[in-house]
Amino acid sequence: MTTLDLARQVDSTCRLRGQFTLRSGRSADEYFDKYQFEADPVLLDALAAAMVPLIPAGTEVLAGLEMGGIAVVTALGRHAGLPCAFVRKEAKPYGTARLAEGASVADRRVLVVEDVVTSGGQIALSTGQLRALGATVDDALCVIDRQEGGARALADAGIVLHALLTRGDLEASRGTGAAG
Repeated sequence: MTTLDLARQVDSTCRLRGQFTLRSGRSADEYFDKYQFEADPVLLDALAAAMVPLIPAGTEVLAGLEMGGIAVVTALGRHAGLPCAFVRKEAKPYGTARLAEGASVADRRVLVVEDVVTSGGQIALSTGQLRALGATVDDALCVIDRQEGGARALADAGIVLHALLTRGDLEASRGTGAAG
Protein backbone atom coordinates (compact mmCIF):
# COMPACT_ATOMS: atom_id res chain seq x y z
CA MET A 1 0.00 0.00 0.00
CA THR A 2 1.39 3.42 -0.96
CA THR A 3 1.62 6.41 1.35
CA LEU A 4 -1.22 8.03 -0.60
CA ASP A 5 -3.35 4.89 -0.13
CA LEU A 6 -2.64 4.91 3.62
CA ALA A 7 -3.42 8.62 3.84
CA ARG A 8 -6.68 8.11 1.97
CA GLN A 9 -7.68 5.24 4.24
CA VAL A 10 -6.74 7.13 7.44
CA ASP A 11 -8.61 10.21 6.28
CA SER A 12 -11.77 8.30 5.32
CA THR A 13 -11.69 6.29 8.56
CA CYS A 14 -11.01 9.20 10.91
CA ARG A 15 -12.81 12.19 9.42
CA LEU A 16 -16.22 12.33 11.07
CA ARG A 17 -19.07 14.60 10.05
CA GLY A 18 -21.64 16.03 12.44
CA GLN A 19 -21.57 18.69 15.15
CA PHE A 20 -18.48 18.74 17.37
CA THR A 21 -17.13 21.04 20.06
CA LEU A 22 -13.37 21.39 19.67
CA ARG A 23 -10.87 21.75 22.51
CA SER A 24 -10.80 25.48 21.79
CA GLY A 25 -14.55 25.63 22.43
CA ARG A 26 -15.20 26.36 18.77
CA SER A 27 -17.91 24.41 16.97
CA ALA A 28 -17.13 22.37 13.85
CA ASP A 29 -19.06 20.21 11.42
CA GLU A 30 -16.22 17.74 10.99
CA TYR A 31 -13.73 16.18 13.35
CA PHE A 32 -10.59 14.09 12.89
CA ASP A 33 -10.85 11.16 15.36
CA LYS A 34 -7.38 9.60 15.50
CA TYR A 35 -8.62 6.78 17.71
CA GLN A 36 -10.49 5.35 14.74
CA PHE A 37 -7.25 4.25 13.00
CA GLU A 38 -5.92 2.91 16.28
CA ALA A 39 -9.09 0.86 16.83
CA ASP A 40 -9.02 -0.64 13.33
CA PRO A 41 -6.66 -3.65 13.55
CA VAL A 42 -6.16 -3.97 9.79
CA LEU A 43 -5.42 -0.28 9.25
CA LEU A 44 -3.24 -0.02 12.37
CA ASP A 45 -1.26 -3.06 11.20
CA ALA A 46 -0.71 -1.50 7.75
CA LEU A 47 0.41 1.78 9.33
CA ALA A 48 2.82 0.00 11.67
CA ALA A 49 4.32 -2.02 8.82
CA ALA A 50 4.86 1.18 6.83
CA MET A 51 6.52 2.87 9.83
CA VAL A 52 9.24 0.24 10.31
CA PRO A 53 11.63 1.77 7.71
CA LEU A 54 11.40 5.09 9.60
CA ILE A 55 12.88 3.62 12.80
CA PRO A 56 16.39 5.06 13.18
CA ALA A 57 19.26 2.57 13.10
CA GLY A 58 20.44 1.59 16.56
CA THR A 59 17.04 1.91 18.23
CA GLU A 60 16.81 -0.54 21.14
CA VAL A 61 13.41 0.28 22.66
CA LEU A 62 10.20 1.75 21.29
CA ALA A 63 8.46 3.98 23.84
CA GLY A 64 4.77 4.66 23.25
CA LEU A 65 3.18 7.66 24.92
CA GLU A 66 -0.09 7.42 26.81
CA MET A 67 -2.73 7.09 25.39
CA GLY A 68 -2.71 6.99 21.59
CA GLY A 69 0.94 6.02 21.28
CA ILE A 70 0.35 2.78 23.19
CA ALA A 71 -1.67 1.11 20.43
CA VAL A 72 0.75 2.36 17.77
CA VAL A 73 3.89 1.22 19.62
CA THR A 74 2.45 -2.23 20.28
CA ALA A 75 1.72 -2.80 16.60
CA LEU A 76 5.04 -1.26 15.58
CA GLY A 77 7.00 -3.42 18.03
CA ARG A 78 5.45 -6.53 16.55
CA HIS A 79 6.59 -5.55 13.06
CA ALA A 80 10.02 -4.27 14.10
CA GLY A 81 10.79 -7.03 16.59
CA LEU A 82 11.76 -4.44 19.21
CA PRO A 83 10.73 -4.33 22.86
CA CYS A 84 8.26 -1.68 23.96
CA ALA A 85 7.93 0.64 26.91
CA PHE A 86 4.61 2.28 27.75
CA VAL A 87 5.12 5.83 29.01
CA ARG A 88 2.60 7.40 31.37
CA LYS A 89 1.97 11.14 31.55
CA GLU A 90 2.98 10.80 35.18
CA ALA A 91 4.12 7.88 37.31
CA LYS A 92 1.31 6.17 39.14
CA PRO A 93 1.53 6.50 42.93
CA TYR A 94 1.00 2.78 43.63
CA GLY A 95 2.32 -0.62 42.54
CA THR A 96 5.57 -0.23 40.66
CA ALA A 97 5.18 3.58 40.67
CA ARG A 98 6.95 3.70 37.29
CA LEU A 99 6.71 6.32 34.61
CA ALA A 100 7.69 3.79 31.92
CA GLU A 101 6.24 0.29 32.08
CA GLY A 102 7.43 -2.70 30.08
CA ALA A 103 10.95 -2.71 28.63
CA SER A 104 13.67 -0.95 30.59
CA VAL A 105 14.79 2.35 29.05
CA ALA A 106 17.89 2.98 31.19
CA ASP A 107 21.12 3.05 29.20
CA ARG A 108 19.29 2.25 25.95
CA ARG A 109 18.62 4.14 22.71
CA VAL A 110 14.89 4.85 22.81
CA LEU A 111 12.54 5.99 20.04
CA VAL A 112 9.47 7.86 21.30
CA VAL A 113 6.33 6.82 19.41
CA GLU A 114 3.16 8.92 19.20
CA ASP A 115 -0.01 8.82 17.14
CA VAL A 116 -0.50 12.45 16.11
CA VAL A 117 1.85 15.40 16.69
CA THR A 118 0.54 18.94 16.84
CA SER A 119 2.74 21.09 19.11
CA GLY A 120 5.15 18.33 20.16
CA GLY A 121 4.70 19.34 23.79
CA GLN A 122 3.96 15.90 25.22
CA ILE A 123 6.85 14.32 23.30
CA ALA A 124 9.25 16.97 24.61
CA LEU A 125 8.01 16.52 28.18
CA SER A 126 8.11 12.72 28.04
CA THR A 127 11.53 12.76 26.37
CA GLY A 128 12.89 14.84 29.25
CA GLN A 129 11.46 12.32 31.71
CA LEU A 130 12.90 9.36 29.78
CA ARG A 131 16.30 11.04 29.61
CA ALA A 132 16.14 11.51 33.40
CA LEU A 133 15.63 7.73 33.64
CA GLY A 134 18.87 7.20 31.71
CA ALA A 135 17.49 6.75 28.18
CA THR A 136 19.15 8.20 25.12
CA VAL A 137 16.39 9.82 23.08
CA ASP A 138 17.22 11.68 19.90
CA ASP A 139 14.22 10.83 17.73
CA ALA A 140 10.45 10.54 17.79
CA LEU A 141 8.16 8.80 15.31
CA CYS A 142 4.50 9.53 14.69
CA VAL A 143 1.76 8.36 12.38
CA ILE A 144 0.64 11.91 11.53
CA ASP A 145 2.44 15.25 11.79
CA ARG A 146 -0.26 17.92 11.68
CA GLN A 147 2.42 20.39 10.55
CA GLU A 148 1.51 22.95 13.21
CA GLY A 149 5.01 23.57 14.57
CA GLY A 150 5.64 20.30 16.41
CA ALA A 151 8.67 19.27 14.35
CA ARG A 152 10.28 22.67 14.86
CA ALA A 153 9.59 22.69 18.62
CA LEU A 154 11.00 19.18 18.95
CA ALA A 155 14.12 20.13 16.99
CA ASP A 156 14.63 22.94 19.50
CA ALA A 157 14.55 20.22 22.21
CA GLY A 158 17.12 18.09 20.37
CA ILE A 159 14.58 15.62 18.97
CA VAL A 160 14.19 14.75 15.29
CA LEU A 161 10.59 14.02 14.31
CA HIS A 162 9.90 11.32 11.73
CA ALA A 163 6.33 11.09 10.42
CA LEU A 164 4.67 8.45 8.28
CA LEU A 165 1.99 10.91 7.13
CA THR A 166 1.52 14.66 7.27
CA ARG A 167 -1.48 16.96 7.14
CA GLY A 168 -0.43 17.61 3.54
CA ASP A 169 -0.64 13.88 2.74
CA LEU A 170 -4.17 13.73 4.17
CA GLU A 171 -5.19 16.79 2.15
CA ALA A 172 -3.67 15.32 -1.01
CA SER A 173 -5.55 12.06 -0.44
CA ARG A 174 -8.82 14.01 -0.66
CA GLY A 175 -7.70 16.37 -3.38
CA THR A 176 -8.55 19.56 -1.41
CA GLY A 177 -9.44 20.86 2.02
CA ALA A 178 -7.73 20.95 5.37
CA ALA A 179 -6.95 17.90 7.47
CA GLY A 180 -7.50 18.25 11.16
